[in-house]
Amino acid sequence: MSSPNSLVSEPILGFSVAVNSFAEQIDQIMEWGQRHLSRIICVANVHMLMEARWNPDFAQVLSQADMLTPDGMPLVWTLNLLRKRRHDRVAGIYILREVCQRASRTGLGVYFLGTDAPTLASMRQRLRQEFPDLVIAGMAPLPFRPPTPEEDHQVVQAINDSGAGVVFVALGCPKQETWMHQHRHKINATMVGLGGVFPIYAGLKKHAPRWVQQSGLEWLYRLVQEPGRLWTRYARTIPPFIYLSARQVVTTRLQRRIHRMFHGLGEQT
Repeated sequence: MSSPNSLVSEPILGFSVAVNSFAEQIDQIMEWGQRHLSRIICVANVHMLMEARWNPDFAQVLSQADMLTPDGMPLVWTLNLLRKRRHDRVAGIYILREVCQRASRTGLGVYFLGTDAPTLASMRQRLRQEFPDLVIAGMAPLPFRPPTPEEDHQVVQAINDSGAGVVFVALGCPKQETWMHQHRHKINATMVGLGGVFPIYAGLKKHAPRWVQQSGLEWLYRLVQEPGRLWTRYARTIPPFIYLSARQVVTTRLQRRIHRMFHGLGEQT
């Protein structure tokens, strides 16, 4: 298992994205969870990074997260170009399945927070089938409106009393990342923001076939499913991300080449 200080990251648009293998990143989540450390894992994609770039408050939230995993394939491609080697995609649905599988072997409790009661009920049914030994420490929806202080206290107390080591939070970006940031050191567990993963795992939304995911066309698959919701988001975030990430790749490679050139000259003198 990875040590707590073994995470390696590469900045993309100024935000540190983990470049460790999928297994190593899961190792770290499990290690933090077993120790009940209050940690924040953000599952990053183009939408998240662009929202953070445009919103200084949200940028602060991401900058203080303990891990940003490369969920979207554009982030993986950017890492591949920056570091000249292949990197794993560490997507939310993969994290959920792998953490639940490992937790079912170790007895670590997992809490599921967000969406609504019907979605959580469908999730519970599938989790029982797929991971019969998993300790489901608790499940709770959250209201779309901001919770009252009393409601918030009850949620925190319920999670801490459950003994969960990992809390999956599904409120959508940027709400879930902000919520986790606000509850750091209040919740005695490692929090992972999973966005729209709950309805997919529950079978209420279709998940793209594996070949579509691996080809990087999942965005198109989702756009066909939800054109009204996603068209504006994609049109607003994808073009500037392509420009900014391409500029970063070119600039970084040039800087590294110049550094190697001058380093070589220094060794010759």
